[in-house]
Amino acid sequence: MSKLKNKVAIVTGASKGIGASIAQYLAAEGAKVVVNYASSQEGADKVVQAITENGGMAIPVQGDVSKEADVIRLFDETKKAFGSLDILVNNAGIYHYAPIEQVTVESIQQHFNINVLGSLLAIREAVKLFGDRGGNIINISSGASNTPLATGSVYSATKAALDAVTIALSKEFSGKNIRINSILPGVVETEGSHSAGFIGSDFEAKLVANTPLGRTGQPEDIAKVAVFLASDNAAWITGEKIAVSGGIYGI
Repeated sequence: MSKLKNKVAIVTGASKGIGASIAQYLAAEGAKVVVNYASSQEGADKVVQAITENGGMAIPVQGDVSKEADVIRLFDETKKAFGSLDILVNNAGIYHYAPIEQVTVESIQQHFNINVLGSLLAIREAVKLFGDRGGNIINISSGASNTPLATGSVYSATKAALDAVTIALSKEFSGKNIRINSILPGVVETEGSHSAGFIGSDFEAKLVANTPLGRTGQPEDIAKVAVFLASDNAAWITGEKIAVSGGIYGI
């Protein structure tokens, strides 16, 4: 419990799934964690409880990352509670697969507002709070950014955009002691992938059959890499897209 001692982290969309696991793993390494959620206060409270029962520090903060006022408030609440910020994990996101004929303007806007605009707004506010000390940003992208699947044009486009943000900002942050990287998960077993019908489907079986490590991912598989990137062990890594997919999205 020392890799992130005295660090302060915000994890967006952390009430369940990958975000919840990342929040708990960061806390287990000593970080004080802000557990952001859009609508599931119950889920966020459970994550905070799990962290505090394990001896960590965490608070829940509601906020829809697609709304500028909510993002600003999220960072204001973080400063009020912990005084500073060292780590931002942009995990909040949505995905919906549909044939292009069924794609609506509303769906496109929602995907881009949460997956791209929300991350950009959070990064903008994080940089202000990092100050001269610098900081660390981890964008949770997707293997679909490099290897889009049929009916996933909108989702894949948002994740490709997020990766472009990672690369562009890694150069913009030159000399500012700010690192930024993307994690590209494969299919991970979460509440969302269950509700979407992926888990237990023929689609999952096909993906597992083509995955060198032969299984669906678990949230902790992503969380462990996030801890590494947030720590000084990754001090010379920035602007990278790191696939964590059991090998299926290896590039």
